[in-house]
Amino acid sequence: MLSRPYRKRGRQLKNGKNPKRKQKLAISKACLNPDNWLITKSLPNELHIVHRETGTKRIIPA
Repeated sequence: MLSRPYRKRGRQLKNGKNPKRKQKLAISKACLNPDNWLITKSLPNELHIVHRETGTKRIIPA
C-alpha cells in the first residue's frame, strides 16, 4: 500500500505564494476571491494563479 496519494509524473504544482495587496486587488477585479488563490508567477502585465483546493490554473491581467 502507498502511504501517499499517487501522483503522475510532472503534475506537481509549484509552491504558490500568498498574494500581496496589489495582487489581491487584481484577483478581485477578475471576479475571483483572493482568499482562494495563490500566486505562482508574477509578471508585469499578468499573474499566474492556482486555486488552493482544486489546483485550477489561471492567468489574469495584473
